[in-house]
Amino acid sequence: MSRRLRTSATALVAATALGVGIAGPAAAAPDPQHSNAPLSATQVVAAMQPGWNLGNTFDALGADETAWGNPRVTPELFESLADNGFHSVRIPVTWGQFQGPAPDYTIDPAELDRVEEVVDEALDAGLYVLLDVHHDSWMWVNQMPTQHDQVVAQLTAAWQQVAERFRDHPRQLLLESLNEPQFAGISDDAAYPLLDELNVDFTRTVRATGGENADRVLVLPMLHTDSGQARLDSLAQTIGSLHDANVAATFHYYGYWPFSVNIAGGYRYDATAQADTEGAFARVHDTLVARGIPVILGEYGLLGFDRSTGTIERGEKLKFFEHLGALARSTGVTTMLWDNGQHLDRTSFQWHDPELFAAISSSWTTRSGTGSTDQVFVRPGAVTDQQVQLDRHGKQVTGVWLAGRRLHDDEYRLDGDVLTLSASFLAGLVTDGAYGSHAWVGVRFNQGLPWRVEVVAADAPTLQAASGTTADFAIPTAFRGDRLATMEARYADGSGAGPNSWTTYKEFDATFLPDAAAGEIVLRPAFFAEIADGAQVRLTFHFWSGETVDYLVTKSGATVTGTPA
Repeated sequence: MSRRLRTSATALVAATALGVGIAGPAAAAPDPQHSNAPLSATQVVAAMQPGWNLGNTFDALGADETAWGNPRVTPELFESLADNGFHSVRIPVTWGQFQGPAPDYTIDPAELDRVEEVVDEALDAGLYVLLDVHHDSWMWVNQMPTQHDQVVAQLTAAWQQVAERFRDHPRQLLLESLNEPQFAGISDDAAYPLLDELNVDFTRTVRATGGENADRVLVLPMLHTDSGQARLDSLAQTIGSLHDANVAATFHYYGYWPFSVNIAGGYRYDATAQADTEGAFARVHDTLVARGIPVILGEYGLLGFDRSTGTIERGEKLKFFEHLGALARSTGVTTMLWDNGQHLDRTSFQWHDPELFAAISSSWTTRSGTGSTDQVFVRPGAVTDQQVQLDRHGKQVTGVWLAGRRLHDDEYRLDGDVLTLSASFLAGLVTDGAYGSHAWVGVRFNQGLPWRVEVVAADAPTLQAASGTTADFAIPTAFRGDRLATMEARYADGSGAGPNSWTTYKEFDATFLPDAAAGEIVLRPAFFAEIADGAQVRLTFHFWSGETVDYLVTKSGATVTGTPA
């Protein structure tokens, strides 16, 4: 039996076992072995959990799918995804670049052929497929306020051709009207009717092509694919007006913005960031899922990952994904991880960060215990007890381990949810006096993943005077085992200096970047681009140990000088 033929049975059974997306008595799953009844839209969406995005591929702007650096897609990629527990793949496509002129807006047949080939490969691997119109949203669809008829004609022509090409494909293929819709130069209130028009036109266009499209599950976004209440309400109204049982909704979530990019002091997944995540899922559930409208989280991740997955500290990002997965399960939302190449290596099919993927995949089925931190810093020669506040998420601690050895009672203690690693235990780990990582302590729970805490030997970092240019300025830094969390920049009057001057805390990597291997902190050209000429700026570097170090920089034309404060 091919993987494609197994899809409706195995994926649905797995989704049902996870308790994902089944909302209300009408959504009860049929026995796939003894029923020929088609799955409802809610059951289809449930069977898609979990999903993955083929990002920066067919959505890339350029000659072909390799234009943004990813390799040509192969059937082995989809087999690997299925083997890793995924049940669906979203295939973003930027169609406009392959469309001819008005009035036909004909899509290049070679591009349609290639997209169909890849869709079939994913289906043959047993995956559901969600196919969309992607970067067209900001390339030309956003001009609808001033070019209404042209935009409607081009988008309708695109979907007419795509729908006809896929009209006989099985129900495991879903179509999404438009990625992150947006409209230039108008307010949200003025944009809602335009998006409503496009979503309705899309639905009618696809349905009119007949075949499997007559009842294929169609996926509609809200404005910007954002979970703000007004945007959810507008989409709910559109879906209600369609009276179509085979429609689902989609939104995207990349976290609380200051945390997602590490700016404005948001370098921890703290109560504010957690509340933002909880609010998004609560609004989606109450506005859509609770009304019987199935929902797909079409993209999720952290925006800082576009630069590096190291933009967000390891433990903080693990807590984010653990929490998001739990909320998706409890609210019945199907999730599709955004991956533009930074997560799964598309040649070796290995995960670049196996621990991150383990946290993501574990969150599909259960909660895992976490902690207030995943790193404790000890001063060689002056070691003290170190504490970690655990968040058990209903789990029980079964032991604390080091390199396969269970720790003894004199090495740690657990008082309620407070884990204390004793000074004597920690001192024994850093006897060589060397700075840096010395050990990993694992707190194990009766379910889910262990919470790993790194033991790091560190002293207060020191910075040295430097000179350079706005294009290349680095502060010589003896990190001495410590790690940089964030940087503040202030003028003499205390106001914020540099980009995003509404906050003194600058964006990690975009404006500054620590390089422990090179022994320096690099200040990016983007930082100096918004520094007043001749002004002195006080930088405050916040390290994960709790240490802070001040430094002064002065920009004079293209020349920069710096000195410890």
